[in-house]
Amino acid sequence: MAASMRPLVRRVIRLSGTSVSVHPGGVSALSRCCRCFSGDTNTHFGFETVPEAEKAKRVYKVFENVAQKYDLMNDAMSLGVHRLWKDQLLHVMHPQPGARLLDVAGGTGDIAFRFLEYVRSQQERQKRRAARSTQTPSWQDISNDYSKEDLERPRESTAVVCDINKEMLKVGKQKADSIGVSAGLSWVVGDAEELPFDDDQFDIYTIAFGIRNVTHIDQALQEALRVLKPGGRFMCLEFSKVTNPVLARLYDIYSFQMIPVLGEVIAGDWKSYQYLVESIRKFPDQEEFKHMIEEAGFCSVQYFNFTGGVVALHSGFKL
Repeated sequence: MAASMRPLVRRVIRLSGTSVSVHPGGVSALSRCCRCFSGDTNTHFGFETVPEAEKAKRVYKVFENVAQKYDLMNDAMSLGVHRLWKDQLLHVMHPQPGARLLDVAGGTGDIAFRFLEYVRSQQERQKRRAARSTQTPSWQDISNDYSKEDLERPRESTAVVCDINKEMLKVGKQKADSIGVSAGLSWVVGDAEELPFDDDQFDIYTIAFGIRNVTHIDQALQEALRVLKPGGRFMCLEFSKVTNPVLARLYDIYSFQMIPVLGEVIAGDWKSYQYLVESIRKFPDQEEFKHMIEEAGFCSVQYFNFTGGVVALHSGFKL
């Protein structure tokens, strides 16, 4: 029934890269319609209560304002530790050559760049292992290896960066061009609550420091489940609840008294970073978010705390 109600066409805005198949809509449009009729129209924007439709516009404006200074502010706010958190995400993910990644709210490309570099290093490691296993091959072995190579060559790993904000994607593409990353990388404008992809398309879905800005987290989780292949993995890196009381107190002082000031000094934008600090406090804690992921239909859900719970990595699988 739901499938018959899906719109037949969706336009996908692409900035660069190879073609990506599009999904005709999923159930998100119907879900939103139901919410409108139910009268559930308010949500939070930081500590402020706003209409749901207004939140999406205001969040868009926040990231449009900070896009040019986003990476610099990440370094300043976290003292560079965000790089370690993202490296740890890739270590836990441990993707293999041929994997297809969808990085949602991936704007400036940090996760996608790390993913492509990681799978390239894995591929080189596999080649070195194979070379060591055949130290003195015969001419017949060499001939056989060449004939098998074309038949057994693994598919290319690809990363699709999907973000609702065009300015964030623009900055990400500029970074990719500056460091010479283009192969296997695509940029797509898309909403986490209504992803423009067919069902069962990706091996890995990541969202880093983005899901707390989504109006309907449950809908974003259902979309993640939909676009993943059976056996695919969901991974979310997000600010969470600090577990140590002393660290929590220091973290609160730093967050509310220093981060907006840094935003004003570096990015000329106090309000956007005040919102980002407040949005962290409104996001569910580790156990609550774990339950939400399970409710969406993921299995083997677990989480890992980094830096005493300042950030948590949640992981789950689609069966």
